[in-house]
Amino acid sequence: EKKGNFFCILFPEKDGAIRINVGGLRRRLLSKRLSRFPETRLARLLRCRSKESILELCDDYDDSENEFYFDRNPALFPYVLHFYNTGRLHVMDELCIFSFSQEIEYWGIDELFLDSCCSGSYHCRRMEPEESDWEERSEEASTTSSFHEILDFYSDAGKFDKQLLGSVRRRIWLMLDNPGYSIPSRLISIFSILVVLGSIASMCMNSMSEFTLLDADGKPREDPRFEAVEHFGIGWFTLELLARFAVAPDLLRFFEHPLNLIDLVSILPFYLTLLMHLVAESGPALANLGRVAQVLRLMRIFRILKLARHSTGLRSLGATLKNSYKEIGLLLLYLAVGVSFFSVMAYTVEKEDNEGLNTIPAGWWWATVSMTTVGYGDVVPGSVAGKLTASACILAGILVVVLPITLIFNKFSLFYKRQQQLETVMRSCDFDGGIKEAPSVNLRNYYAHKVKTLMASLSNMSRSSPSDHSLNVSLH
Repeated sequence: EKKGNFFCILFPEKDGAIRINVGGLRRRLLSKRLSRFPETRLARLLRCRSKESILELCDDYDDSENEFYFDRNPALFPYVLHFYNTGRLHVMDELCIFSFSQEIEYWGIDELFLDSCCSGSYHCRRMEPEESDWEERSEEASTTSSFHEILDFYSDAGKFDKQLLGSVRRRIWLMLDNPGYSIPSRLISIFSILVVLGSIASMCMNSMSEFTLLDADGKPREDPRFEAVEHFGIGWFTLELLARFAVAPDLLRFFEHPLNLIDLVSILPFYLTLLMHLVAESGPALANLGRVAQVLRLMRIFRILKLARHSTGLRSLGATLKNSYKEIGLLLLYLAVGVSFFSVMAYTVEKEDNEGLNTIPAGWWWATVSMTTVGYGDVVPGSVAGKLTASACILAGILVVVLPITLIFNKFSLFYKRQQQLETVMRSCDFDGGIKEAPSVNLRNYYAHKVKTLMASLSNMSRSSPSDHSLNVSLH
């Protein structure tokens, strides 16, 4: 009976209308219109049977006036009223899209009720700030990373001031590690590139039958011309690595740098092969080590990675791969799911008539080639169902590859820009007379980026919690 009395007090009018006050804007709403959308806040208010449940949905309730108060923006409430009258949402271009989104979320109205005339522009306007935030975060990350790399560069350069012949060693260090620092460094860089390309070319030509020489027993032997190019290249690479090691500002951390490890790996196979030959000649039982030596000779192809020291693009590519492991993992996951699915489909429809697809593992090869749009053509489906499966596999492969590649490309653009900025700073440095002051870095902009990022994250938290609107108002 108490609940029934309270219900009569709550809806004293015959049509069950309720009175609401939104930021001073008073309206009288019919319950039959509100009940058309039972998941909205006002419709849930109709089902309340106690004052406590009412206050969970509104900010205040006046017993004497039977009026419900909501501390919300009255300028946006007409859009809510229009929704209850027509069943569709509309949004004007002059409105703040995030304020409107918070408002309809508060009233329990889904974005799916947006009319077709407003839905496209609404979602586009919501995506624009997210893209801008991503660019700002990327720019801030680029600024922060470049800032630390510049400080590390100047810190390493400053270590020479306390060393014997520090000024001379620093000049040699800059000349070897900074290809664009001076004219001699550019000449050394060009010569090193030519030696790398010559070494790779001689290795490739040595594998061709036109350049193969035979000994008296008819067995292939080394061409003296290619062997001379190989020895010259190894001598230059070894001299280059030893020179860098001798003038390094910190010998203990020398091989922590990836480019120095690449230099070591590029010459290590030659010396290991030489050691294998000496061991094989001294002990006939160890003649099988010659096969290991052949594998080590093939590892000379890693010398091509030495070009990364002289190429901004290759260094940016390495940084992109290092920082895109999540996107690469996502790409591999998509491919694995697609390959597993389409290989079983192809096996099911082709196993009786196609020897190339008579097992599921054989289907893995076909699905991998098809999803990556390589299409060797060594295995092809023959039936109509198989061709339809192949068509779906190719189309799915295009989508699977394109989606993560876009994210990886954006990161590559970011790292390429950062690497160019870093190289510009390094090439313009001047250490004559030692380092008398720290590099010129705009710390105000650097910390402004930090504060801006913090404020953006707080803003995102407030947007994701509409119930905290009153707290946000008090803070502002």
